[in-house]
Amino acid sequence: MDFIRSWAQSGVDAGWLSESFSYAFMVNAVVAALLLGPLLGGLGTLVIAKRLAFFSEAVGHAALTGIALGVLLGEPAENPIIGLFSFCMIFALLLHFVRNRTNVPYDTLVGVFLALALAVGAALLMYVARKINIHMLENVLFGSILTVTDQDILVLALSCLLIALVLIPTFNRILLTCISPDIARVRGYATNFYDYLFVMMITLVTIASVKIIGAVLVGALLLIPGATARLLTKNMGNFVLMSAFLATVSCLVGTILPMELKLPVPSGAAIIIVSAVFFLTATFYRIVRKG
Repeated sequence: MDFIRSWAQSGVDAGWLSESFSYAFMVNAVVAALLLGPLLGGLGTLVIAKRLAFFSEAVGHAALTGIALGVLLGEPAENPIIGLFSFCMIFALLLHFVRNRTNVPYDTLVGVFLALALAVGAALLMYVARKINIHMLENVLFGSILTVTDQDILVLALSCLLIALVLIPTFNRILLTCISPDIARVRGYATNFYDYLFVMMITLVTIASVKIIGAVLVGALLLIPGATARLLTKNMGNFVLMSAFLATVSCLVGTILPMELKLPVPSGAAIIIVSAVFFLTATFYRIVRKG
């Protein structure tokens, strides 16, 4: 990161980069956006195909409970990564396990788990309130570029690398299990294995995204770029590429624009607003084209 920050400072000195890039946190945030965008956009296409939008929201909200547990277990309040990762992963896997063994509608089941996670998180936060800065909770809920550290970048980079190494060779199989589980079984694919693998990837990228986008909004970035791309193309390859491109642009614009315009807007909210503008534009384009 020191090399990237030195390169950015050289750009500022040369006049082809804005003064805001002289701040370390701004460079960190842009690097995080470049890592997150393609990954969230690519995974978002599978989230749409598998209709797991509400699931990703539930995992994002469960992050609040994971943070409270981490603080209670003695982790630093600024980055309780073990508690966050452990609780969210257990939450996601348990939810998927119960889903496969009950007849309860999936949206109802997710709603129950989401309510439980939020209730437990609210209760635990009463015990850790004296140990943390209340503004930290705002950052967790809505994201903040000011809180992204070199350690966060490292965790994010490792998470993205791990997910990419798993996702690229298995993408077609996961997609087939999403679209037609019966055909996947006929071809000999272990559909349950790919279901759990996908759930783990969604959970991991959600955890890694919390500091930039926020627990409340991370599910939206998994969904909106993919929904926008779906409006603009029917080709699967273009669908994935366009979703990744739109997510990346949304992350970059939503991160840089508030700093440049000096707007007191959380990075997560700005990213989602930009992404939603793309979606509304694509929707208007489709309406005009059909008309």
